[in-house]
Amino acid sequence: MSITGVIIAAVIVGGTGLFIGLFLGFAGTKFAVEVDEREEAITGVLPGNNCGGCGYAGCSGLAAAIVKGEAEIGGCPVGGAPVAAKIGEIMGQEAGEQVHRVAFVKCAGTCEKAKTDYEYHGLDDCIMINMMQNNGPKSCNYGCLGGGTCVKACPFDAIHIEDGIAVVDKEACKACGKCIAVCPKHLIELVPYDQKHLVQCSSQDKGKSVMAACSVGCIGCKMCEKVCEYGAVVVENNIAHIDSSKCTNCGKCADKCPKKIIL
Repeated sequence: MSITGVIIAAVIVGGTGLFIGLFLGFAGTKFAVEVDEREEAITGVLPGNNCGGCGYAGCSGLAAAIVKGEAEIGGCPVGGAPVAAKIGEIMGQEAGEQVHRVAFVKCAGTCEKAKTDYEYHGLDDCIMINMMQNNGPKSCNYGCLGGGTCVKACPFDAIHIEDGIAVVDKEACKACGKCIAVCPKHLIELVPYDQKHLVQCSSQDKGKSVMAACSVGCIGCKMCEKVCEYGAVVVENNIAHIDSSKCTNCGKCADKCPKKIIL
């Protein structure tokens, strides 16, 4: 190839590159989407975990929704009150009171306390186990399967399988809700961090059936409901529920519970 051919090729390639660069620069200016400075500032103070616990695809999605008024200032469960306060300053609004919440597993049926109908040998995955006969080997159809699907879903290493059931580390939990979304038994819920009394059972079976399946299951006897002076405990569908907004943490329900299933 002659030197002339090389020069021509270089000029063509260089010219093409220059044209593309100028075109992209023009297009970027012409079709640029203006971003609200508050949106960028809010994205900067958010944790950046992009866990989806806020209900949006990521932190930038939540920031955009807050600026548009489509999401609450305290919409980030991971950041909690400190981040909500910073976002409030950016938006020029009061963040309001933020309740620190953590995940809670409503099952105390450990290997020793919960009975099984058969042995399961397969993938350690609760969704898969729940597809087996009788929705899993546990005699209680409402109990934790212990497959660790919630453990794999948690981006903060805040939940682990201990003695056959999932247990949440309150200090590590960020209330992102990913464990709640994957549990096929719907055993996990968000509760106030300071809530001292919680019912660690979700069985809706009647007392006799519960006792045949688990030594610590709630039997729906209503003794906790009767002893509560504040109307915070109600037994519905054979299971006790504690209303955290009414509970004073007096502990009378826990003391009266014959199965000692109220923490």
